[in-house]
Amino acid sequence: MEQRVTLITLGVRDLDRSTAFFERLGWKRSVRQAHGISFFQCGSIALGLFPHDELVRDCGLDAGVEEMAATARRGISIAHNGRSREDVDRIMAEAEAAGATIVKTPRNLDWGGYGGYFTDIDGHLWEVAWNPGFPLDNEGAVSLPD
Repeated sequence: MEQRVTLITLGVRDLDRSTAFFERLGWKRSVRQAHGISFFQCGSIALGLFPHDELVRDCGLDAGVEEMAATARRGISIAHNGRSREDVDRIMAEAEAAGATIVKTPRNLDWGGYGGYFTDIDGHLWEVAWNPGFPLDNEGAVSLPD
């Protein structure tokens, strides 16, 4: 796994209100055609705003598994974008071998990408995804479309 964070996603109570807050701060929204999520380019990484309940569902966490449910209730995930589908599979295998818990095995996603989730040994939620619409430069910095 390359040493990089490409996207931090915050679980929010009200997507429109949270998006408007960041726009009032002068932040310019990217990927405006995306529905149900807001993105902002932040230098070499991106910030995503996603409804909290959708974040819990997207992770595939079972509310009956208390530790995993508590992780999702924190309302944040850290993303590492891979360069290909195969990269996602390799990274997830490396994470599991290092002691991570796989909470959602990699799969094709509704929006055209491929990804899954794991928790690190302290319970922090990580998404590993390949997104054909979010190219990475040679150093691994994400570049969001307008």
